[in-house]
Amino acid sequence: MFKQDNPKTNQKNIAHAFFLSLAITIAEPSTILPLMIHHFSESVIIVGFFTALLRGGSFLVQFYAAFHAQEYKRVLPYLRKVFFFRFLSWFMIGASIFILGDQNKTLTLIFIGLGLFFFSFSAGFGAIYFKELQAKLFTKKYRGYTMANRNIASAIASIISGGAAGYLLANFEPPLNYAYLFLFSSFLMAIGFISFATVEEPLKENISIKEKNFKEFIKNAIKLLKAEPILKRQIVTIFLSYGYLIALPFIILNANSTFTLTGWSIGGFITIQMIGSILGSLFLWRRMHEYNFMLSLSFIFLILAFIIALFAKDFYSYSLIFLLFGVAFDGLKTSSMNLIIEIAPEDKRPVYTALQSNLTSLGMFFPILGGVILTYFHSYELIYGLSIALLSLGFYYSRKLNIKTL
Repeated sequence: MFKQDNPKTNQKNIAHAFFLSLAITIAEPSTILPLMIHHFSESVIIVGFFTALLRGGSFLVQFYAAFHAQEYKRVLPYLRKVFFFRFLSWFMIGASIFILGDQNKTLTLIFIGLGLFFFSFSAGFGAIYFKELQAKLFTKKYRGYTMANRNIASAIASIISGGAAGYLLANFEPPLNYAYLFLFSSFLMAIGFISFATVEEPLKENISIKEKNFKEFIKNAIKLLKAEPILKRQIVTIFLSYGYLIALPFIILNANSTFTLTGWSIGGFITIQMIGSILGSLFLWRRMHEYNFMLSLSFIFLILAFIIALFAKDFYSYSLIFLLFGVAFDGLKTSSMNLIIEIAPEDKRPVYTALQSNLTSLGMFFPILGGVILTYFHSYELIYGLSIALLSLGFYYSRKLNIKTL
């Protein structure tokens, strides 16, 4: 018989987070990814565009996934297919850099872009299935506990990954060092996928019969959104939380123009960011079940990070910035996932998830805006200030979310 809050399921959940984080830290959008793209292109707009591709490819596809998922009694078989496709996409990035490299930088960038797009595109399906599983496998209280454990495991893995990345970046010349990072990490990613793919999933009895066609589904989803003021407020708030992406990919480029960055210092920033993640999960997020308050605190940490960025001139000030990022990012991730699970009726959970994920995913394209502003105005202070403004507005709206109504 299926047992909710099963410790073995928790262990597999944590293992999935650990190995996935080992892998994707290689393309950390605040450090390595911008530097890698900048190696192949001097354009900061291209840097912003590729940073958006890492997560923005899931935009809109989640509606289609939710359209079908609302009548699925089990979603794990579909999630396994997503895992396989994501592995292939990640491996393709490393292979294309290794084979093409600097011989044809434009073609290499095209294959990197395709890999990033398909990696995030498949995540659009995976996000629906993953949140559905988290709701089925764990109770509300235990879910916060296991998500905090996932965050800690992810942070520990990223510290290890940061050290490995620092070694490869320091001992191999680009672009081969980037190729090795992606090729090796793809197999680590596969271990995490296999771990989570073996969890026991219960049948879902309370399901919705899907509409006759996708167009009708979209119409019903829009009607649902108009009728749910709590969901609308939540979507606006979480969308504004992505304001940090306007400036995030360019902080490391600013640091690189301010003082000399080495492979070890880049790896050090990753490690420091993950230490922040561990500290946040251990002393804040693991103990907190009021997810709107968690979201508000995350906004505060991000705002503080960008205020420091306005005056940062050395390794230590940038280290503090990445430490605050580490604390904030896990708070955002945990609160946004749990808030949508809490307000969604069981039979409509995929639809609620798709609405929040798709509409807030527009914020994934903020790096492109940041790149355009930086290209024409040449001001890091301007993009930092814009991020602070959006995050401050998001903090204001987060205080309007009432946990008692969830």
